[in-house]
Amino acid sequence: MTKVKNKKFIASFSGGKDSTLALYKAMQAGEPVGLIGMLDETDHFSYSHRLSPEFLEAQARAIGCPIFTRAASWTTYEEKFIQLLEEAKEKGAEVLVTGDVDVPDHGSWHENVANKVGLNLCMPLWHRERREIVEGFVDSGFVAMVTTVNLSMGMRMDDLGRILTRDYIEELVERSIDPCGEAGEFHTTVLDGPIFSAPIQVEKLDIIRKDAYVFLPLKLK
Repeated sequence: MTKVKNKKFIASFSGGKDSTLALYKAMQAGEPVGLIGMLDETDHFSYSHRLSPEFLEAQARAIGCPIFTRAASWTTYEEKFIQLLEEAKEKGAEVLVTGDVDVPDHGSWHENVANKVGLNLCMPLWHRERREIVEGFVDSGFVAMVTTVNLSMGMRMDDLGRILTRDYIEELVERSIDPCGEAGEFHTTVLDGPIFSAPIQVEKLDIIRKDAYVFLPLKLK
């Protein structure tokens, strides 16, 4: 956290719990110039969390930060991400903040792109105990809903739409599921918290299934 203290930063933001918690911690030490949200090549949804650009923008408005999005395929993802980092640097950013926990490839990749642009890297959750991370998220007052599950990794259809609570975290642990979902067991969408000016009001849409992954799309009310 010393890397971001009294510094301007840009935060990689998925709309999920880890990136939101990392942003929250960084905001206690430094000043955000904005958020980065990467969209798939159709420009319709974010990667992994499958959130619409409008939904990401609603989260960013509630947080009080501008969000910069860019559509990319997997082959152009790094190029587009670096473009956004360069734009953030022009706006005064000195640090890239991410919500990586302990997946080495992710950490190495973010370190690589940050170095290419000349930004320092701050990962507030890096190597922290996973249950401690998610319990700290809940205890801080954040509200997150499970919106993606991988049925091949112990998650179930009825996990969709559930809110992260201490009891639910305990249940996931008892089911031998990583409560952070760090291996892709599940993804969440953050709807409220201490950095939100107001809760995100949503409507649940029809579930979408793609192989082992099942998505619960959310629509802004």
